[in-house]
Amino acid sequence: MARLLMEADVRRILTMPMALEGVEKAFRRLAAGQAILHPRLRLLMPTRSYMHYMAAADMEAGYCGLKIYTSVRGGSLRFVVPLFKADTGALVALLEADFLGQMRTGAASGLATRLMARQDAHTCGILGTGLQARTQLEAVAAVRRLDEVRAYGRSPERREAFCREMTLRTGLRVIPMARAEDAVREMDIVITATSSTEPVLQGEWLSPEAHINAIGANFPHKRELDDEAVRRCGIIVADSREQSRLEAGDLIHVLGEDAERWAAVRELADIVSGKLAGRTHDRQVTLFKSNGLAVEDVTVGAMVYEEAVKQAIGQHLPFAELSEK
Repeated sequence: MARLLMEADVRRILTMPMALEGVEKAFRRLAAGQAILHPRLRLLMPTRSYMHYMAAADMEAGYCGLKIYTSVRGGSLRFVVPLFKADTGALVALLEADFLGQMRTGAASGLATRLMARQDAHTCGILGTGLQARTQLEAVAAVRRLDEVRAYGRSPERREAFCREMTLRTGLRVIPMARAEDAVREMDIVITATSSTEPVLQGEWLSPEAHINAIGANFPHKRELDDEAVRRCGIIVADSREQSRLEAGDLIHVLGEDAERWAAVRELADIVSGKLAGRTHDRQVTLFKSNGLAVEDVTVGAMVYEEAVKQAIGQHLPFAELSEK
């Protein structure tokens, strides 16, 4: 019988350490050939609304599933992850997945930061003060000992609220800045978590030792980084090179159709496995371009599901009994 896990259930179970563990497992399994995935596809409807969907299987854990979500102009996004047993095909869980997505996206940046930022990195600047920005900062704070955090968002009220909330949540002093440049100039770690279609980060602001986590732009026409910011990077890592070529506007704009330059973009699975380095020396700008992969949702979602079974959390979906026979 399948289990329905609502947002409140997922929030009750999923912590950032758990998300970091799950995302690392997902990329290790990708590197080992124990996981498979299909990149995101989008169905554009005449109403100018989208249905987005992507699929993956974590054969080591024994699950496969989808991430499906809708976005409507001027409206909220709605996320769901149906989770199946890979060997029998039985539906075992249906998870509301807004919080799940925030946590696994933050955890991917946390993992990349652990492997790519300087070991002594201790300052962080963040552009964007929405829900994704919160888990980005939480994850980075979990992997580096930060003593200075600056944040910028377009709305002064949201910026102030974000800094108050994250100061309480992380125990760090998160300082609101009135300009984007002031938030990121000379910071060791820079996070861009915006919905902007135009660059919000300029390369001239970057420290020569900075690590960047860019998570906001996942359409070809969207960009958070200007050309110089990308060109200054000695190492560029993506969660998926294939998906980046389809939708990472930050990279598409600079790399174009140059196959040789795209081949130089490393994949996070190869960094996690140790096949390739995420940083080769301290005086180097590094970039992690996050698109979001279904394998993250499946692996972390499976961990949430198994913990829900242990704790008897969630509701049963009796219609799924037919799929288990």
